[in-house]
Amino acid sequence: MKEVKTSRKLTEAGLMLALATILSLLKLFELPYGGSITFASMLPIVIFSYRHGFKWGLLAAVANGLIQVLLGLNMLSYATSAAAVVAIIFLDYLFAFTSCVLGAAYRRVNNGGTGLALGALCACVIRYLFHVISGCTVWAGLSIPTEDALLYSISYNATYMIPETIVTVVAASFLGSVLDFRSADLIVRQRGASSAGNVFGWLAGIVALAGVAVLAVMVFPHLQNAESGEFDITGLSAVDGRAVLIVAAATVALAVIFLFIRRGASKKA
Repeated sequence: MKEVKTSRKLTEAGLMLALATILSLLKLFELPYGGSITFASMLPIVIFSYRHGFKWGLLAAVANGLIQVLLGLNMLSYATSAAAVVAIIFLDYLFAFTSCVLGAAYRRVNNGGTGLALGALCACVIRYLFHVISGCTVWAGLSIPTEDALLYSISYNATYMIPETIVTVVAASFLGSVLDFRSADLIVRQRGASSAGNVFGWLAGIVALAGVAVLAVMVFPHLQNAESGEFDITGLSAVDGRAVLIVAAATVALAVIFLFIRRGASKKA
């Protein structure tokens, strides 16, 4: 019986790794010096960690980090020394993506959506911190100016990690509220909920993801110098701040409205 459970976990780990890899290749936007917004590519490993705990989650998270190293080999060509290559591998890939194991941190929270979302949030924050450390140390003087390297690294990595975090947390919250990932066989939650409630739940998630995508399109083109093609944080001054605020506010408002409607429909059901 133990061998069957182990084989099942290994199979599930393989499937989640494959899904995470595919999602990491489906990029909404990619910055010139590394970093991109994906369709919640960290979430499959976060979910696996949430389902099976730290031990198995660490195994899958490290494997995911190694896969990301292979996918990002071209970035290593910019390193100026063997020590820099090692630092990039560990900080930008192994340590950064192993943070997905934190999906197991809140698996005891009764509300599945909240627990999974908190785990996803922690994973994204820790990944962001590793990228910031790498940016202000390894990449300083290369793709990041030596002067004010920390501030520049914080800004550069935030431009893609904030949208990536929003997409991941929203998707985690929704999936965690619909499916019970802690059960051996995935069980649909709220069996008595009305179909209308489920529809509005889906709409809230779609609105949130669409809003992030629109904001990315509005902001990211201005972060690349039109002449050199290099990353330029000063391009943010050309962004229509009013339009960005309107889109962001409308996205939040619509998502909250749909969630309240879904909650009301679920209570009635």
